[in-house]
Amino acid sequence: QVQLVESGGGLVQAGGSLRLSCLVSGRTIGSYGTGWFRQAPGKEREFVSFISRSGTSTYYADSVKGRFTISRDNAKNTVYLQMHSLKPEDTAIYYCADSKGFAVVTAAYDYWGQGTQVTVSS
Repeated sequence: QVQLVESGGGLVQAGGSLRLSCLVSGRTIGSYGTGWFRQAPGKEREFVSFISRSGTSTYYADSVKGRFTISRDNAKNTVYLQMHSLKPEDTAIYYCADSKGFAVVTAAYDYWGQGTQVTVSS
């Protein structure tokens, strides 16, 4: 059974940094690409970033480009999302998910984690 478990969320002041982790089990991590999404209260889940199976291709939403960096360590079965210069509008539950190819829509992702809360105070 494939499982994705996020960690690393928390409360941080505006301008601060956090690193989220997504630990994958139950399959070979290198067989899927992995995306990060987020969902704020009252809003739809939105795409944040994606990294290909090999890690050679990455994609970002315009709202986080230049502030967030996605990476993966296949030896550790883990995908990371390094977040810098955080803003209050980054406050959301962050989810990682698996897809066989790059996509910004949630329907393209097969497996999801339970999410980790990120709160940015002003």
